[in-house]
Amino acid sequence: MAKKATSLFLRALEMSERQSCDVMRSNSNCTIRHLSSCGILATRRVSLPPPSASSQMVPTRSFINLSAPLIARRMEYSESRSIAYSPEQMYNIVANVDQYQQFVPWCKRSKVTKGRNGDMRAQLEIGFSPFVERYTSEVTVIPNHQVRAVCTDGTLFNHLETLWRFTPGAAGQAESCNVEFFVSFEFKSLLHSQLATVFFDEVVKQMVNAFETRATKLYTTGVHRQKTSFRRAT
Repeated sequence: MAKKATSLFLRALEMSERQSCDVMRSNSNCTIRHLSSCGILATRRVSLPPPSASSQMVPTRSFINLSAPLIARRMEYSESRSIAYSPEQMYNIVANVDQYQQFVPWCKRSKVTKGRNGDMRAQLEIGFSPFVERYTSEVTVIPNHQVRAVCTDGTLFNHLETLWRFTPGAAGQAESCNVEFFVSFEFKSLLHSQLATVFFDEVVKQMVNAFETRATKLYTTGVHRQKTSFRRAT
């Protein structure tokens, strides 16, 4: 799935660049012809007819909307799941940021540093070649209950916040919990913002799935059931 999302992302970039070139060519008021006899290019001016008073612009819709407002767009996503692992087990996976590079999609490097006052900072490198970005988040935790990370610097985001909450599952099921996940972010790049509207849900769901898959690998070899509900807000 990660390879599929990566392929779609690269295809979107290619389509965006191709569309930009098409727009530039359509705005040109000269044509180019090749003189095969001498192997050079010559230009020929073309007189453009005056616009008709009755002419109308036909609206078009493109994959990457070049006429979109030049402002970044904040996006939000939330999801809740009932999982057959305890709150403590899921908390340990999410809070162990050092291990993200081993299982989180597109995470190339993860490192945690702790300050004298106990604060925790996570340095992450995400992306795929040649698109790789680094940023730092401040991580605060409530042991076995909550993990919150807020981006404090980096060139990729104007804003990024993630929040995980873990509560006990159904009564009588000790090895179960309810997991709530929330993310809010805003890219600095307008291109990234438009691409996010296309791939946002799929990418985030893959990341959440990665944590549950990690729990399966660490805590059990069996197959367990889950109930999932999610919603997207923009």
